[in-house]
Amino acid sequence: MVRVGIPRALLFYQYFPMWHAFFRALGAEVVTTPATTRATLAAGAARVVAETCLPVKIYCGHVLDLVGKADVVFVPSLRSLERDAHHCAKLLGLPDLVRAVVPEAPDVLDVDVDLEKGTLAFYRAIYAVGRRFTWNPLRVKRAAAIAWAAHLRYLDWLQRGAGEAEHDSETGWLNDWHRGLTNVAPLPITIAVVGHAYNLFDAYACHDVLRRLASLGVAVRTPTELPASATRAAIARLVGRAYWACEAELIGAAGCFLDDPAVDALVAVIAFGCAPDSVMMDVVQRYARATGKPVLMLPIDEHTGTAGVATRLEAFVDLLTRR
Repeated sequence: MVRVGIPRALLFYQYFPMWHAFFRALGAEVVTTPATTRATLAAGAARVVAETCLPVKIYCGHVLDLVGKADVVFVPSLRSLERDAHHCAKLLGLPDLVRAVVPEAPDVLDVDVDLEKGTLAFYRAIYAVGRRFTWNPLRVKRAAAIAWAAHLRYLDWLQRGAGEAEHDSETGWLNDWHRGLTNVAPLPITIAVVGHAYNLFDAYACHDVLRRLASLGVAVRTPTELPASATRAAIARLVGRAYWACEAELIGAAGCFLDDPAVDALVAVIAFGCAPDSVMMDVVQRYARATGKPVLMLPIDEHTGTAGVATRLEAFVDLLTRR
């Protein structure tokens, strides 16, 4: 049985149930890495230049963790998921980056996902991956259908608050990063936390921002609860159309939460040095000033200290309480 390694970083938090279902349906064993630690980040950071963003450094560290544990490592290249909306250049070139900086990594199984090329090219990309496991096109087609169904169930699970456990039995990987966030809060304050899933739900990378806020007695909301139609409408209202494929997690989510009277403030977790995030946050901050709601920006990199993050969150909640 072929062992397919999937690093617990970057797009893992959005698409792992789909990838897991696809490879399992093709008869492969799926191997994932443990949660990010200091050693993971240190190992990845040692392989790339200093200017590389934190999420990519963490990703390289997880790839290193798969050495000797998997036969292939799945490293997709997501270019565009809709017309004229593109991913960051580092995500586009991720397979080549992994081959260059982690030469001892397992064989890289990559796929180029670019929906601007049309549906036929997308299907060909899926079959190209499936041929590593079977030459039967019907089996690949069936695996793709199973994977898509798993992805839709996962999205529904997230939008319902991620408080039910039935999804764990299906994938066997989910940790409890959402559990306890929807409990009744002692303080009458609701804070929405926006950012990319790989920044928000990697507890080490973001210094456990979600749980720290919940422990301070406020209600916490995240972009995963928002339907795609709502974030698309917010993007159209704020900037006209999306240029980046990830705008729903920042501009779209922020627009929805800033317009929601039940949300009192916004916390934005962004990777230091991320050019797309810096551009998008300018839009978010201007709209927040128009709505009169406070925004706390939390840039993160390998030098960010947990104590500093905790102090900033405590001060922010204290100011909101006094207000």
